[in-house]
Amino acid sequence: MFRRLLSFDEAKQLLEQSFSSVPVGEEQVSISDAYDRVLAQDVVSPIDIPPFSRSTVDGYAVKAADTFGASEDKDINLRFCGHVAIGEAPAVTVEEGSAAEIVTGAPLPDGADAVIMVEYTSRQGENIFVRRPVASNTNIMAKGSDILKGETVLKKGRILGSREIGALAAIGLTDVTVYRRPKVAVLSTGGEVVELGTVLPPGKIFDINAHTLSAAVVECGGEAINLGIFPDEKDMLKRALEEALASSDVVLTSGGVSVGPKDFTPQVVDSLGKPGVIISGVAVKPGKPLTIAVVEGKPVFSLPGNPTSSLFMFTVFVRPILLRLAGRTEEEMPKVKAVAAQKMFPARGRRTFTMVNLAYNKDGTLLVSPVSTGLSGAITTMTKADGFVEISEKQQFVDAGTEIDVFLFKKLKKP
Repeated sequence: MFRRLLSFDEAKQLLEQSFSSVPVGEEQVSISDAYDRVLAQDVVSPIDIPPFSRSTVDGYAVKAADTFGASEDKDINLRFCGHVAIGEAPAVTVEEGSAAEIVTGAPLPDGADAVIMVEYTSRQGENIFVRRPVASNTNIMAKGSDILKGETVLKKGRILGSREIGALAAIGLTDVTVYRRPKVAVLSTGGEVVELGTVLPPGKIFDINAHTLSAAVVECGGEAINLGIFPDEKDMLKRALEEALASSDVVLTSGGVSVGPKDFTPQVVDSLGKPGVIISGVAVKPGKPLTIAVVEGKPVFSLPGNPTSSLFMFTVFVRPILLRLAGRTEEEMPKVKAVAAQKMFPARGRRTFTMVNLAYNKDGTLLVSPVSTGLSGAITTMTKADGFVEISEKQQFVDAGTEIDVFLFKKLKKP
């Protein structure tokens, strides 16, 4: 294939036109399993929270008007009328001139409209002496003051973290409707790749891509299905891909997409269904052999075998699709301005993404330099990098001293 390399912008546009990445479906899950899931529907409270007016302090429930005029020099005497415990319905009513002992969190008894802190009272037998006045609603959390019945508590599209799950529990929900996680089949190809946990024979390498790509799928809110390693044999690869398409929403392969004698993944993918391969090679570095197909409505991303190229093409092309399939919103990568510490050259005629490191010089200027290990087969290029710079295919070079945007893989440490 590779009849004509598409530009980076052409490839992105064609992918968007060829595949509509809407959420793959909905399901109900227990709130104990809801962490990091995405709400598929608004959550409306069936009850008021709190469901009753309650005291926020230890003290006495009173009628506020009964305390007016109280001071350190002139206390007011109220009649003790009972005790209100937490977790129980009040068995007392506060009449004019009376006060009920109450603890923090206990429901406000009928007749009371305020609570005076115990610090501003004293008790002798059945007499409560009040030394400070309180206004109506003082030290009370009113019924429904946090959440009202019928109020939308969480909006559709919200990612459920610990705080959101706490809100679900507060209104008594046991389960919630979320977007289904897109299932992503991950296949590795090549006779040189072996599974982890085996003795590494001469001329072989461990399967890196299956594990980095599976982790990247989970980071996007997907469910990775690692189908293992398949040799460069057309019939076996075709059967594996057919199984992958039948059991998943998206298929990822790595390896077998270049121009070697056994690099026939694009031809096999193209034979699986319509419209087939839509992108076969993109004018980028790294990742030129990237191949993308759509088979009966399901995308198949065939990534390069090189681990750095594979993971970076996932980041640029696959990640936005998976996020939308999972009902998530794609957030822009954080970026900073930095000054090129040396001249940087793009690959001729290709959009070049250069992995870089950042460092502050003695003057406090943030400098950017290419990662020292930039070889095609280097596995650690992305792990060593703080981020990357994007150099246009129309640009001849980035001169030393030029200010340039750096897209960050991780938070930048301040000097």
